[in-house]
Amino acid sequence: MKVDLNCDMGESFGSYVMGQDSEMMQLITSANIACGYHAGDPQVMRNTVDLAKKYGVGIGAHPGFPDLMGFGRRVMHCTPSEIKNFVIYQLGALREFASIAGVTIQHCKPHGALFMMAMEDETIAQAMLEAIAEMGKDIIVFALNRSAVAEVGERMGIPIAKEGYADREHTASGSIVLTRTGPAIEDYTKQADRVVRMVKAGKVQAHSGEEIDLKVQTVCIHGDTPGAVNLAKAIRDSFNAAGIELTSIRNIL
Repeated sequence: MKVDLNCDMGESFGSYVMGQDSEMMQLITSANIACGYHAGDPQVMRNTVDLAKKYGVGIGAHPGFPDLMGFGRRVMHCTPSEIKNFVIYQLGALREFASIAGVTIQHCKPHGALFMMAMEDETIAQAMLEAIAEMGKDIIVFALNRSAVAEVGERMGIPIAKEGYADREHTASGSIVLTRTGPAIEDYTKQADRVVRMVKAGKVQAHSGEEIDLKVQTVCIHGDTPGAVNLAKAIRDSFNAAGIELTSIRNIL
């Protein structure tokens, strides 16, 4: 059994430092790199691409709404055309840094409010997916189980990777709680075992306490989660013990 481990990266900008990119990049297989709208800047984008190349990590775009002050987590009501152009603008910027480094864009994972809105609204999902397809028909899109992005993307013939979360609660519908509401992670082994069960058995306990089914091809850890490095190490150890091979999503789909 194979699975991908992804992380949101490159979210520092100017004099603001977010996450632990140098440490996390050595532990993951796919990086979702901020493209300047919700976080990141040109210098950080280039450095993060170079860091991913150094460690052989698959490079993905992490586009969000143009909402630097709200970290892309505030709802914005935009037309489908605006959403398409937001995504093309950001993915295009990252693609050029990747091209200069001699690597390609493997995947795209939207960020924050754009991510959640696209997962729930077919019109937004369609606009975002059309933009990604125009940039490259082989770009993999990360999506929640039973989401509008997964359903519309599969109808469009776009490669979709189903995602589960190591550091967020899932809802009964298979979605996620956008910001962490539970207690801080203290038992990393217990949390890692939850992820192993998610991958191997396709089951997880939802935020409401219900047991739900999930298909998980890629697991996300947020780089700004307290203890993210320790959690990633625990997950890798648990995967190894369970006979689960870590590899970038391109090697799975």
